Amino acid sequence: MEVSSKNLLVDPFGRQISYLRLSVTDRCNFRCIYCMSEEMEFLPKSKVLSLEELYLIGKAFNELGVSKIRLTGGEPLVRNDIVSLAKKLSNLPRLHELVMTTNGALLQHMALPLRDAGIKRLNISIDSLDRRSFRNLTRYGNLEQVERGIEAALEVGFDRIKLNSVILKGKNDNEVIDLVNFARDKDLDLTFIEEMPLGNIKTHQRKETLMTSEKLRNLISSHYMLRPLGEPGKLDGPSRYYGMEGTRTKIGFISPHSNNFCHLCNRVRVTAEGRLLLCLGHENSIDLRAILRNKKANFEDLKRAIVTGLSNKPLSHEFKENHEPAVLRFMNATGG
Repeated sequence: MEVSSKNLLVDPFGRQISYLRLSVTDRCNFRCIYCMSEEMEFLPKSKVLSLEELYLIGKAFNELGVSKIRLTGGEPLVRNDIVSLAKKLSNLPRLHELVMTTNGALLQHMALPLRDAGIKRLNISIDSLDRRSFRNLTRYGNLEQVERGIEAALEVGFDRIKLNSVILKGKNDNEVIDLVNFARDKDLDLTFIEEMPLGNIKTHQRKETLMTSEKLRNLISSHYMLRPLGEPGKLDGPSRYYGMEGTRTKIGFISPHSNNFCHLCNRVRVTAEGRLLLCLGHENSIDLRAILRNKKANFEDLKRAIVTGLSNKPLSHEFKENHEPAVLRFMNATGG
């Protein structure tokens, strides 16, 4: 039986799914201390979805009503032929927006090809403007490369560029206002994300380093008056945004610990190995790769599995108040 293209992905709680975060790789050229361990074991190539399989998943979701796809990783720009995948996805007939999250290290030479391939907006992760601190947080990262990547992205003219920052108490909390000023100077938006309790890390105790959105908002408010711009989802994704006088820059806060936004969730994730994750904070998933590689299955079977799987989407995540990992997989395996 054919799955109608008019079907909308609605979960058991009435939330319409219109946004897919599609991970193209679990590999990354950084080893950010809140995201993964220093010595990582990555997926063998045979278990990673091919470009054609990634495209078929994007096509299936698009036909089921998803209008926005974000390419994530790991670091999506380390994936070979990522530009060709972006071009194919951007031509999907019902897709309104194709966007990407990147650490920016490879953007200097890839910004123009990505824009020409149909990427509309970029999220660029940057947690520090101090070279030593940046290296400590990312382990392998080069701040100058990221800065050149941001400049290249600005020059080619994406619709909008947003910076993402994870602030850890005792690590980079002294740079909050510097990051805000950096975003204001470059006319960029900036979102502060509370550290996600994913994976066992050994570099710090999350309950000791957590900087809540409220603390960050109070700190920024001592320098700039913040004006609330509405609930998450009204502007872009899960951020609660605030405006500031004299600038277009918006400051966002993603608060999985202190003020979750689960009731407004409109997204699901597919990992680089083809697992449909129904919630960031749960392990339950649907194996789409098995369907894609089953010679007896077809495209309609893929769509049917997605629709059926959505019936298992939980009401909310279960991140623990003691900040111990709610999920053992690292963020790079989840899809950023």
